[in-house]
Amino acid sequence: MVNRLNDVFLGTWRAGCAAALLALGLSTATAASLSAEENAYYRLITIPIPEGIVLEAGAIQSFGEDGKRLAVSTRLGEIWFVDGAFAENPAPPELKFTLFASGLHEVLGLTTRGDGWWFATQRGEVTRLRDTNGDDRADVFETYSDGWGITGDYHEYAFGSKFDRDSHLWVVLCLTGSFTSETEFRGWGLRVGPDGKAVPTVSGIRSPGGIGTNHLGDMFYTDNQGPWNGTSWLKHLKPGGFVGNPSGNKWYALAPGMGPRPKDPASNSRVMTEWKKMPEFVPPVVGFPYGKMGQSASGIQNDGSAGKFGPFQNQLFVGDQTWSTVMRVDLEQVDGVYQGVCFPFREGLASGSLSLEFAPDGSLFCGGTDRGWGSRGGKPFALQRLVWTGKTPFEVHTMKARTNGFELTFTEPVDAVAAGRIASYAIQTFTYQYRADYGSPEVDATQPVIRAAKVAADGTSVRLELDLVPGHIHELKLPGVRSATGQPVLHPLAYYTLNVIPER
Repeated sequence: MVNRLNDVFLGTWRAGCAAALLALGLSTATAASLSAEENAYYRLITIPIPEGIVLEAGAIQSFGEDGKRLAVSTRLGEIWFVDGAFAENPAPPELKFTLFASGLHEVLGLTTRGDGWWFATQRGEVTRLRDTNGDDRADVFETYSDGWGITGDYHEYAFGSKFDRDSHLWVVLCLTGSFTSETEFRGWGLRVGPDGKAVPTVSGIRSPGGIGTNHLGDMFYTDNQGPWNGTSWLKHLKPGGFVGNPSGNKWYALAPGMGPRPKDPASNSRVMTEWKKMPEFVPPVVGFPYGKMGQSASGIQNDGSAGKFGPFQNQLFVGDQTWSTVMRVDLEQVDGVYQGVCFPFREGLASGSLSLEFAPDGSLFCGGTDRGWGSRGGKPFALQRLVWTGKTPFEVHTMKARTNGFELTFTEPVDAVAAGRIASYAIQTFTYQYRADYGSPEVDATQPVIRAAKVAADGTSVRLELDLVPGHIHELKLPGVRSATGQPVLHPLAYYTLNVIPER
């Protein structure tokens, strides 16, 4: 993951943000105040961490009868129980940290079914833990599943999911040293069944940063920029699929249920070109443009809060470790293929956003670490909570592809005159080289012409008519759009990744 850092960008990101905002017609003063504006809608509460505890949070799980206890795992191999984290101003004695387990290895997945057993995904296995005497200390440690290899290389992270709709855990495995697969199933996604057996399920993984389901129960993970990844992506873990990096495909002989090994993609090609050649290829779902939306996409959480977190029910929230942010993602399926859009959501977190967890009360916990990689937040680690204030921001709520453009819905009615002006929008498209080299510049840029902006009678949606470009990320800016009460869009920027143009 250290390879994800772009030293030049880290040294100049403030100027880059200012340039991006100026391109939107906004000022650098707006950039400085954006976090404060966001705080009016989504308040950020910091949970104080006691001195001596290094809480570099790799995974978070809420639990207990009321869901108001937290279990937080760390990269140092510890699991802490946290009480009192839901207070408006968390502080002792109500705020209490209890060491549940230690001696594990960089726990990047943690969950429970509420039956007393805990499941911790560490580098070499999924470990099952239990407290047998009620003292909040694990007494039993068992290997639940260990169907993959490990060399000791720094990069061989293993990220684990919560239980899916079929009671399976998923584990996504980083490559060795960022580029190769030196032990079995490095660069794969495996499903762990109720019997603890790990079944190779998806190939083509490079460097995961998080894993989670959408509201339909389909599994997704974030993969970071590097070989065969021009930028960071959200990808669909479709059983039997290949998601892009061929480095781990040498292990197909050990995965008979996956069928024959896919042929290697051609380097310096394009995803759309190689997808047409390879029936196993599952194209990336959403791109997080490097240096525009972030640099190291991480944890994934679906908003299943039924409105407790505001108007974004059934959308995904995704962290970015380097930028210390949380992004918002809206998905759709066209002809059975996932695609969708990402928006900025919340910046200003104290450390690198790595793990996310929605609690039953609808608040979103964010676990942060810089882990030596660095992050904008500046703190080496943090535990924070995002709480909806009850005020609804004026935002693009959804962005859906149509046969002749995009349909935008908004969280509030728009000013029909402003939203009906073509000049209120700007759009361009680009893609990335699909290649064995590390990352890619933006290539194949186009500038579609917006032919019309048609506002619905109720003012809650706009149809933009333009020619779409399959295989491209469509960058939409909305500097001139206003709500019916005159408010600008809080985050007037969206990136839609188009795989398939719908027929309607």
